[in-house]
Amino acid sequence: MAIQLKTIWEETNLKKVVLTVLATISILALIWYIIWGLKPYDVDRQLIETRYSYNSVQPEMEITQESPTHFAFSYTTFDGTEVNGRLEYPHPLAKDMAKVPVFIGAHGMGRSDNRWFMDSFKERPTIEQTDKITEQALQAGYAVIAIDARNHGKRKDLNYTIRDVMTNMHFWGKRDPYEVMIVDTVKDHRVLLDWLLSQPQFDHSNIAVGGYSMGGHVSLLLAAVDSRISRVLSIVPPYLDDKVAIVAPKNFVEYVHVDKLWLVTANDDEHASEKENAKLFSAIAAADKKHVQFEGGHILPEGYYETFTGWYE
Repeated sequence: MAIQLKTIWEETNLKKVVLTVLATISILALIWYIIWGLKPYDVDRQLIETRYSYNSVQPEMEITQESPTHFAFSYTTFDGTEVNGRLEYPHPLAKDMAKVPVFIGAHGMGRSDNRWFMDSFKERPTIEQTDKITEQALQAGYAVIAIDARNHGKRKDLNYTIRDVMTNMHFWGKRDPYEVMIVDTVKDHRVLLDWLLSQPQFDHSNIAVGGYSMGGHVSLLLAAVDSRISRVLSIVPPYLDDKVAIVAPKNFVEYVHVDKLWLVTANDDEHASEKENAKLFSAIAAADKKHVQFEGGHILPEGYYETFTGWYE
């Protein structure tokens, strides 16, 4: 009998301990959410236009020719900081040649402009295969140009890295650094557009933008806020909610009125569910749009870009 009472007492105390621990965790979680948890907010067209506005300037490009068709460049952007990038022509420039359409490549998070021109960088393969898209675009007669996003590549801030940006946002509710990084990257591309439209060799009526992951995300935002973009190729963009509303593609795609837009997604993407991708595609305003879907996750299968030939037409 005494043993049974002892067992019951121990079980009761264990339950109390477990309940106390769970209650403590719940209280701490609630305190964390109240203090640091990201809260959703609303945006409208006016706020979007205000946040993405910039002083249009004619950037002075410092250009270095690295081959008959390949150039490295840098320019001072809207806020006085330096932007670097690369440009590849489909053939050497010549007098009286036809104007060249432009494909702006936007790279993914943690990558750089090099990923549009190299199959590997620092012995790490370009698993997103964007270098193959560049080859494809060049064969279709496009010039391909790409810049480093904010806090990426040569513009990396070693004192506040991308890891810091994402960790502080998700754990400590500091969304401003992430939002500013995306917004200012879009503005940097708008300044790039200023330069492209000042150059007589380019076809100003055919300026496209495409990107992978964060690059696909940036492509949608740029097309929504700048009518100089004529077509979009957005590959596996993340689906973001209103906790980062000012950079969430779902709040922008109703303003994307381009000649052609393809959204490329995967059915098991950890950054965007199949349902979210369908919702995003449905909201896109462009009349000529296509949803290309693949099996698998965020890293698309080998050779996925081979389905894009019709996009250039």
